Amino acid sequence: MTVVMYMRFVKMQGAGNDYVYVDCFKQPAPEDPSALAIEISKPHTGVGADGLILIEPCPDADARMRIFNKDGSEGEMCGNGIRCVGKYLYDSGLARKKELRVMTGGGLKLLQMLISGRKAVAARVDMGQMCFAPEDIPVNAPDNVVDITCLGHKLRFFCVNAGNPHAVTTDLFPEGEAFERLGAALEVHPVFPKRANISFVKVLSRTQIQARIWERGSGATQACGSGATACVTALSVQGLTENAASVSLPGGELFIEYDPVSQHAFMTGPAVKVFEGKWDL
Repeated sequence: MTVVMYMRFVKMQGAGNDYVYVDCFKQPAPEDPSALAIEISKPHTGVGADGLILIEPCPDADARMRIFNKDGSEGEMCGNGIRCVGKYLYDSGLARKKELRVMTGGGLKLLQMLISGRKAVAARVDMGQMCFAPEDIPVNAPDNVVDITCLGHKLRFFCVNAGNPHAVTTDLFPEGEAFERLGAALEVHPVFPKRANISFVKVLSRTQIQARIWERGSGATQACGSGATACVTALSVQGLTENAASVSLPGGELFIEYDPVSQHAFMTGPAVKVFEGKWDL
């Protein structure tokens, strides 16, 4: 009987949103990915990351992506993460093609890989159809626009499911501890039965916005792809921006396009390998 002593991993990041990736084509999936996500994400005693992503075989796609946040909870979708999954599939030779199909907890996603020097450096992702019905987000409200009073602030949120639940507001742009306190409190507000990603947005122009996003299960991150997608979708539907806009995040910029006819949104951004290593089991 062969005893597996370690797990190979790759750390990658998209606009600063970093995850530990495990190739489950070539090695067994971890027995308890939730527990592993908690340990491996720790910055001092682990690798340090926003979570763990498993790249698994899938009969209906080039691969399946499973994402585990740093608190161990499993998420449906990660926009920055899926671009890095695409990069790994292309660069490793598992799927050496420019158009990829990746199955996620939020459904099948299509990627167009951007190649430079035989390496994938970025991707344009069809994030799927945006959902606005309260029961599909979900929110415990009759509409997807909800008013919430939290920590002394009265805020109006436009809610949308961009593969996972998001709430977007332009009423406030908190920073530092204020951002962290509000994000943590709003994530678990009773109006969000499955918790939610919380986005605070500043509109800079019709084609440029700035966002700080509190990610469900991971907290403050450098970037959130599905969050950026939700922001532009929410603002364009309300007439506050064009249907295509750049989103400035602490870790970099993402470009989002929203098609009001199909209600599909598209995200373009970088995918970068940081390093690879072995995790003792």
